[in-house]
Amino acid sequence: MKAKVQFYCTECGNELPKWAGQCPACHAWNTITERPAESKRKAAGSSMSVSMRESGRTSLRLPKQMKEIEATHELRFETGMSELDRVLGGGAVKGSLVLVGGAPGIGKSTLMLQICDHLCRFSKVLYVSGEESERQIKLRAERLQIHSDGLYLLSETNLEEVVEAVNSLNPDILIIDSIQTLYNGDLSTAPGSVGQVKECTMTLMQLAKGSGVTIFVIGHVNKEGSIAGPKVLEHMVDCVLYFEGEQQMAYRILRAAKNRFGATNEIGVFEMADHGLSEVPNPSEMLLDGRPQDTPGTCVTCVMEGVRPVLAEVQALLAPTSFNVPRRTSNGFDFNRAVLLLAVLEKRGGLMVSTCDAYINVIGGLSLEEPAADLAMIMALASSFRDKPIPNDLAAIGEVGLTGELRSVSALGQRLSEVRRMGFTKCLIPARSSGTLSIPDGLQLIRVKNIREALAAIL
Repeated sequence: MKAKVQFYCTECGNELPKWAGQCPACHAWNTITERPAESKRKAAGSSMSVSMRESGRTSLRLPKQMKEIEATHELRFETGMSELDRVLGGGAVKGSLVLVGGAPGIGKSTLMLQICDHLCRFSKVLYVSGEESERQIKLRAERLQIHSDGLYLLSETNLEEVVEAVNSLNPDILIIDSIQTLYNGDLSTAPGSVGQVKECTMTLMQLAKGSGVTIFVIGHVNKEGSIAGPKVLEHMVDCVLYFEGEQQMAYRILRAAKNRFGATNEIGVFEMADHGLSEVPNPSEMLLDGRPQDTPGTCVTCVMEGVRPVLAEVQALLAPTSFNVPRRTSNGFDFNRAVLLLAVLEKRGGLMVSTCDAYINVIGGLSLEEPAADLAMIMALASSFRDKPIPNDLAAIGEVGLTGELRSVSALGQRLSEVRRMGFTKCLIPARSSGTLSIPDGLQLIRVKNIREALAAIL
């Protein structure tokens, strides 16, 4: 017999007699979901009021003053991969709920299975898969050379069965692969729907906070690149990690979009090999590997990913167009920012780039979001337009304004140290920099005020 359900809006909480595409109260689209009608009656029914009357209390919990609450430090443990620990803020926190998202085949399951080899040395791990059988998981673990006695496998999609397995086994770490395959039997919707994903994640969150088990949840991404399911899913978990990279490329980047126990601007770099994912401790060397020498249209810059300086190569190709509207293509660099820099280069730099098709690319699958890469992009565009190569031992760091002026960037000293460590002897920077600047030995600084001076000094 199918359980009775009720419909409500996830945005405003308005209850509806039946499902609708738009909420009549807040006018939001695609926010109507369902939940069991029994749960509401239990939450606000007579059983709770009877227990309250018997105990003589009018509230189950009373508010406390902040000074009465004991502040304890979170208990962290290492996962066995320093790159993952860096993104998590120094390691995984006991009793936390971590969501790992990414495109299919990017390496999410491989990463979770690899950390089990280290976690099983001091804890009991339960790996629940709704997409593979126990035999398939074992074959993949043998291929990754994972042989641990503390690893338990379960192939199940029913949430109640998973919770019972956790209660009977009492693991320290629980891995769910994936959240879209779990379903709650009280809901009549299919697994992976908005209501199912939300209810399953809420149950896992209560399990993590109540029992202290650390839970890693794997989530797929939709066509827009965000984790499938309601947006509220990201608000329920403690940490959201995104696996980025192309399947055709060997390198993967793990980025934290949300972290309640650490910074959200750290990245971890991995390389996909035959034996699984391997860490890349020096991303700058990886991103500059195979860089062409004495070739127009390429320039190196240094960006900050958290507290880690990373060198990246930006490439540009300008070719005369045969159409009335020139074509603009950007990969790894913000498209609107690229169009802005093209306009500044023509207006303030004197180069007629409006008659050319522009193709921009960042090598290695890295996405450059901070404005410190503006000057390097300007130099790469000008180098391609004039067909003159930029010196191989030169890097460019600086933000470009609409008037063509160059602005200083943060952590310039760390960037210069990384530039010199990678063998560069010249660096193009803004003329004015905030604070005292320590110049590494063997590095020549070329200070310029605007892009015209930069073009005149290099090209």
